[in-house]
Amino acid sequence: MIVYDGTLDKEPYKNVFGRVMEALAKEDEAVVYLDADLMNSIGTHTFWKNNKDQAINCGIAEANMVGIAAGLSAAGRKPYIHTFGPFASRRCFDQLFLSVGYAGNSVRVFGSDAGVTAAFNGGTHMPFEDMALLRAVPHSTVIEISDGAMLENMMRQLKDRPGLSYVRLTRKTYDKIYSADHKLAIGKGEILRDGDDLTIIACGLMVGQAMKAAGELERGGLSVRVVDMFTVKPLDGALVERCAKETGAILTAENHNVIGGLGDAVGAAVLESGIACAFHKHGVNDEFGEVGPQDYLQERYRLTASALVEEARKLHERSGH
Repeated sequence: MIVYDGTLDKEPYKNVFGRVMEALAKEDEAVVYLDADLMNSIGTHTFWKNNKDQAINCGIAEANMVGIAAGLSAAGRKPYIHTFGPFASRRCFDQLFLSVGYAGNSVRVFGSDAGVTAAFNGGTHMPFEDMALLRAVPHSTVIEISDGAMLENMMRQLKDRPGLSYVRLTRKTYDKIYSADHKLAIGKGEILRDGDDLTIIACGLMVGQAMKAAGELERGGLSVRVVDMFTVKPLDGALVERCAKETGAILTAENHNVIGGLGDAVGAAVLESGIACAFHKHGVNDEFGEVGPQDYLQERYRLTASALVEEARKLHERSGH
């Protein structure tokens, strides 16, 4: 069930992660958790203290952590690993590509504090490029979490999924979108609200912003469909084609560089469909991150509902739909 009402989730996602990680380890002895000295940050410290046979603190050595996880996978275990997004992607990319992807191992990688949610950790810790990197690994799965119910759902679904999976999330909270029992399928987008004039396809932080923007646009007479495209790879191309055909205009919204992320994936699907459709990708415009509170950074990079309203109106005028 879609339960969006504009309010934030009550449980921080680091608490969800720690709670579900511990439950998975109890349910399946093959599950093993690895972290790069950030267990306090992601809610798994107590689990590690009490379960040294299923949890490993690898220290600040992300490349080694990926190598260990790959070896555990080859030995029949089901490794989950976590560190901050830039360290879970660009710092250990060669190990992810070769030891996991190329070698055919199955590792579930969780990169926290996506994009501007890194806030005061600043530009060095602010991943605007992680989805682009992980999308480029053959056969990878790339997911961006929209709310806490989805995080728990994806953690459970990925347990037995083969190959390299990368999950982008925040340790804080986003707007609540789904009920706890909502059924989500990897590789399938979710239509959160329907509309005829334009589609906003969003992921992560920008899903809630898209819903707010759609409400404002509707009050101005524009009927807007909102899609949560939480699986950036494999993309739900059939849903993209349907939106292009039915609304004639697609605006993508992501807390990521517009190069290599959701916008490029959706834009390629539109182009390959051959359907005439006005299109614009909205996100971080090829810039590095910087230090500041999240609300300032969202304004700085135009990752807000008001920016989406502005872009949607311009796109609709251009579409002639």
